Amino acid sequence: MIPLEEIRQISIVSPSKIVMLVIDGLGGLPDAKTGKTELEAANTSHLDQLAKKGICGLIDPVSPGITPGSGPGHLALFGYDPLRFKIGRGVLEALGIGFDLKKGDVAARGNFCTVNDKGLITDRRAGRITTDKCTELCTLLSQIKPKDVKLFVSPVKEHRFSFVLRGNKLSAEISDTDPQKTGVAPYSAKHTKIIAKHTAGIVNEFISKAKGILAEHRPANMIMFRGFSKLPDISSMHEIYKLTPAAIASYPMYKGLAKLVGMKIFNADSGIDEELNILARHYSEHDFFYIHVKEADSAGEDGDFKRKVRVIEQVDSALPRLLNLKPEVIIVTGDHSTPAMLKGHSWHPVPLLLYSQCCRPDNAEEFSESACVSGGLGRIPATDIMLLAMANALKLTKFGA
Repeated sequence: MIPLEEIRQISIVSPSKIVMLVIDGLGGLPDAKTGKTELEAANTSHLDQLAKKGICGLIDPVSPGITPGSGPGHLALFGYDPLRFKIGRGVLEALGIGFDLKKGDVAARGNFCTVNDKGLITDRRAGRITTDKCTELCTLLSQIKPKDVKLFVSPVKEHRFSFVLRGNKLSAEISDTDPQKTGVAPYSAKHTKIIAKHTAGIVNEFISKAKGILAEHRPANMIMFRGFSKLPDISSMHEIYKLTPAAIASYPMYKGLAKLVGMKIFNADSGIDEELNILARHYSEHDFFYIHVKEADSAGEDGDFKRKVRVIEQVDSALPRLLNLKPEVIIVTGDHSTPAMLKGHSWHPVPLLLYSQCCRPDNAEEFSESACVSGGLGRIPATDIMLLAMANALKLTKFGA
């Protein structure tokens, strides 16, 4: 991709508006009985009509064959090379709940989980406990007082919590303790560089004490960590694209991602209808909107094919409300694929739909994986989406003489 420094030089301000609708985990795999993916099985008459007027393709969030996390997947959608900007999940969770993260803090994303009498994981999400229960357990864990550091344990949503260490000479080069599978014990925290040995020791001490505190709180009777990280240095979307960007999302991590790249955050807790209400209310205030739909990914991770289909259909039924605002550019895609068959993220390319008055429509008759394979955009890196959106919104000047 063109370096961000070059994009900064050719970006211009214009009155046109861009809406990026991200259906988290959108891509899927065919059902054994029907031969259709979740997107293909869904009734998506409005998305199909938009696909006929626009141009379609497939994106690779990181690289072909690479299964991306949500952080890299979203950064790529916003035009940031995920291989250059490696941002840990811990930072994103902390920013997403509005935590005042400081330079030098070490943050991690925590999960409450369920272990059996042998200490083996039986449920990585502790039955998706309520956020109220998560808050109660975080209060208990906050009583742990490591030596020489400050500890912050904050509820995020359901089984997720934010873990932050603040002190001198802390390092984030620590491996995850979440094995991301059941039937095994959570890992110990291990330093990946010798400078993090002391910090890893603090984390393991915390885990040991947390195990005792949580023993009687089944199903949330153990914890796991992912994404130890520190605040990175990263330019904002306003600095690079000269946009006034805004994010409409419910899950803290995605709000954290948006905040990291300089978006104004609008919180939405009750689905796509509320998100579109917020979009309509604030439409005149911003020229770029990122709308995040989490539920498709959650259904895919739970292996619930039919529920993922229903989420996609809910988005489609709400689409006319977005179209009525007449944004100059509409992007519909996902940050990665989450096939219900695999119950997790996968490496499969993600469907992409771009609509604008300036695009060259292709022969796609619907928005689906099979149609996008032969779409006019081809198969492109996800980092190219922002350039295409900017170009179609007439927000880029000519490059070179």
